[in-house]
Amino acid sequence: MPSQQNLTRQRLINAALELFASQGVTQTTTKQIAELAQVNEITLFRHFGNKHGLLLAVIEETAVFNNLGRALVGQADQTSDIYQVLKDYATACLIALEKVPEVVRSVVGESGQYPAENREALGRGFTQANRYVAQYFEAAITRGQLHPNLRAEKLASLLNGMLLGYAVIEFTSEFHELWQDREDFLENLVTLFLHGAVSQVSESTSDSPNQLKPESVTAETAPEDVADLPAHLVHLLLQRAKKQGLQEYALVYLLFAAGLSPAEMVRLNRAHYINDPQGNYLQVTQGLVRQVPVNQWILGKRYGTSKRNPLTQWLKSRKDNEKALFINQTEVRMSETELLQRWLSIAEGLLTPQGELPTIEQAQQTWCVEMLTRGMTLEQLQLLTGWDLLRLKPYAHRAKELAALKQAQSLDRP
Repeated sequence: MPSQQNLTRQRLINAALELFASQGVTQTTTKQIAELAQVNEITLFRHFGNKHGLLLAVIEETAVFNNLGRALVGQADQTSDIYQVLKDYATACLIALEKVPEVVRSVVGESGQYPAENREALGRGFTQANRYVAQYFEAAITRGQLHPNLRAEKLASLLNGMLLGYAVIEFTSEFHELWQDREDFLENLVTLFLHGAVSQVSESTSDSPNQLKPESVTAETAPEDVADLPAHLVHLLLQRAKKQGLQEYALVYLLFAAGLSPAEMVRLNRAHYINDPQGNYLQVTQGLVRQVPVNQWILGKRYGTSKRNPLTQWLKSRKDNEKALFINQTEVRMSETELLQRWLSIAEGLLTPQGELPTIEQAQQTWCVEMLTRGMTLEQLQLLTGWDLLRLKPYAHRAKELAALKQAQSLDRP
């Protein structure tokens, strides 16, 4: 049974929420709150210190984002439609905020008056609430086998920031012309996130519950230009990497032999490497969980065998106990920044046909184009990359360009 003290505290919180919501924090006095809760004002001070302390308790216990996130985690487990996941959360959040417009106005207007410890506690409350929302998105991303361009927590924090911004504008200026209504704002917000934060993967080109809404898919999700690297430059990069060390050689080898992104590379563990009599594979856990081959042939040149290649040589040389496949100088998992620094060191002074320094992203593009030129279909490449067909279309076009060049060269022979 709840104690009398807890019951009194809850009555004060309920009374404060009612008054804050109806007349705002500024216009509400501690005396009014105490009277509505049927306690004396000293009891309020004993529990919360002052009105700002009580406001903090109201925010923590009503916890709009917190409660929504926890309640929707289960819902995310039931759907893989990321469009609906984003739309449901954003809608529920705005409905909850619209129930307490005066609280939103007052929190924004009075935040500068809060004691430092209250502002710090308020920040912790928002951070914790954001974690629940991140869990909601993580569940939907995993179930829908999506390729996120942002971590779930970053996705949640950006979305929550936009929703709060909407609430502040709506509750403080009804004469703006930024959007027609709430539905207009939500449609544009979800479309923005689908284009910039998440890439959808579908099992086929037919209609599927996993596909994006038709109005959300445009050419903007595909790269404008595919800049694969020529064979001589790729082999030169591999030669340079070999001179710098076993790990550098293995890193550059995998970039061109397995077609992984930097984010996928640094999350690999030793256990993700599968040495099979028929060939080598990697278990990718970043984004869409899948297996990818580790090729020995790269643009016409063979780099070892399934038993002995740059990756197996690196693994055999390891004396540490770190589970990560690639490590830094302190023998802990290498970060994306550290991976990029190693690439820049290897590529220093080299130029692409466009006269630019080769980027680490071009390694993945080169692999994709090579797979298509060697006979792989778009559907097969879709399974290996986890990308949608729209994103792969420019690679198909580039592969056709290379095939046309090769055919033209053959016609020039006597």
